[in-house]
Amino acid sequence: MIYDTLLIIFISVCTALLAEGLTWILVYRTEKYQKLKAEVERQSRRLEKSRETSGGDMAGRANKKKLERQEERLKTNNRDLSLVKMKSMMVIGFTFTALLGMLNTIFDGRIVAKLPFEPIPWIQGLSHRNLPGTDYTDCSFIFLYILSTMSIRQNIQKLLGLAPSRAVNKLGGGFLSAPPELGKK
Repeated sequence: MIYDTLLIIFISVCTALLAEGLTWILVYRTEKYQKLKAEVERQSRRLEKSRETSGGDMAGRANKKKLERQEERLKTNNRDLSLVKMKSMMVIGFTFTALLGMLNTIFDGRIVAKLPFEPIPWIQGLSHRNLPGTDYTDCSFIFLYILSTMSIRQNIQKLLGLAPSRAVNKLGGGFLSAPPELGKK
């Protein structure tokens, strides 16, 4: 069981490195991405400075309009940046879906880890998938693989310097974020 657990974590590290390599080849090294990223960073710093200088006082109508225009430009560039990443995400998604299917057949019905807790009922279907018995502390391949891949990939992105900056994350405005409110007054 410990061998299977370590093997799955190793596979997660390898797939995360492969995904970041593919993303670097398809997205991060392109000129379009580099320009958009620099523009988003510049606009987010400028917007942050504008907010600091205006403080909590938003009495000036012109100042408020200027901030709204800057936010809209930042949201548009963030959306464009997300669209540039989209093709890479599609390729990686199809590749890893096929890989996941293959690995799932290898580890089907095998207990790969023992959880120190009993998962909540709506997660038990995933954590105990295709395992015999009713001991819900037994862990299936798919559950361990998903958890380890999610945590490992984020850390690899930070380690390689490919994660978005904190300023951009704080301001939001990505492709899947909430749409801007229309008709604000």
